[in-house]
Amino acid sequence: MSPLTVQLSASSVPAGLPEHGISCTDPQTPEEMKCLLSQLHAAGRQDLPFARLLEGHVDAIQIIRRYSGMPGLADTLAKASWCGVWNADLPGAPLRIESGVVRGGKSFASGAGSLTHALVTTAANDPVRVQLWLVDLQKTPPHIDRDWWQVVGMQASHTHRVSWSAVPANALTRIGAPGDYTREPWFSGGALRYVAIHAGGIAALFDTVRTHLVARERERDPHQLTRLARLFTAAETAAALCDRASDIWFSAAGEAQLAYVSHVRLAVCDLAMSAIALTQEAIGVEGLFHDHPASRILTDLMVYLRQPAPDRHREKLGKAAALGCIAPSL
Repeated sequence: MSPLTVQLSASSVPAGLPEHGISCTDPQTPEEMKCLLSQLHAAGRQDLPFARLLEGHVDAIQIIRRYSGMPGLADTLAKASWCGVWNADLPGAPLRIESGVVRGGKSFASGAGSLTHALVTTAANDPVRVQLWLVDLQKTPPHIDRDWWQVVGMQASHTHRVSWSAVPANALTRIGAPGDYTREPWFSGGALRYVAIHAGGIAALFDTVRTHLVARERERDPHQLTRLARLFTAAETAAALCDRASDIWFSAAGEAQLAYVSHVRLAVCDLAMSAIALTQEAIGVEGLFHDHPASRILTDLMVYLRQPAPDRHREKLGKAAALGCIAPSL
C-alpha cells in the first residue's frame, strides 16, 4: 500500500493535504509521476468519492502553479485549502463575465459545499478563448442545486450544479491567459490521474470479493477461485498500465504521448467493467444490498467510469497506430 492513508470522508475538509504525502506539483520525472499515481490509486482503493475530490485538488493546484505566475498562491492553497476544477457549463446558463459582472454557473461541480476554492472557466465552448478564474467560495458562495445529483453512485462526491448572480468580476482572480486550460499535453494527460483512481477502484473490488468469500467460507470453491484470480489479474494489469504510462509520459511526445494516455484510459475502463461483472457474479444479489461494502464500490465505480468522449479517444488511438506514432513494445 502507498504511504498515503485516507481516513477522511468526502464531506470532510482535510487540514493540510501534504500531511498525507500527496504532491500538488507537476511531476518532473517518471518516479515522481509514479508516486503521484500510486497515491491516487491508494485513495481510490479506500474511498472513490474522496479520491475524486483529492484528484480535483491536485489538478487545481497544479494548474495554478503552472499558469498563474504566483507560486506563493499555489503553496498557500495547497496547504490550507480544498480546491477543485469546475469546467462544465450549466445548461442554458454558461458562466460568463459581462460588464464587470459574473453570471451563470457550472454543472458537475464536485465538492460543492465542501471546497474552499474552485477554478472555473468562461468561454468553455471555445478552447482558444477558455479563461480560468479562481473563486474563493467562502467569500463568494454560489447557489447550490443539490436536487440535481440523483445518481446511483458517487453521491458522496457532492457533485452539484452551482450558479452566481450579479457577482462583481473583481471577486474572481484571473489565472493564466486564454487557452492555457486546454494547453497540451497537460489537458489530455491529466486523465492519468483519474485513471489511477479507477485502477484503485478495481483493487477495491478485489479486496471486497476476497473478504466476502473468506467470511462466507467459500474461498475454496473452484469457480470462486477462478473469479478471484481474474479479479487479481484485472487489478494488477490496471496498476501496471498506470506504472508504464509514467515512463511513456516522459519518453514520448506529441501524438504518441497523448495516444498512449488514451490507450491507458480505455484499457483500464475495460478492465474495470470486467471487474464489476466478476464482482457481481462472485457475490451475487447480496452485493446489491445497500449495507454490503460491494454495493457502494460497484455503483461509485460505474458512475466514475463514465468519463466523456470515449469514442473520440478510440479514434485518436487508432489514428496514432495507423500513422505509426505508437506500436506495441516491451
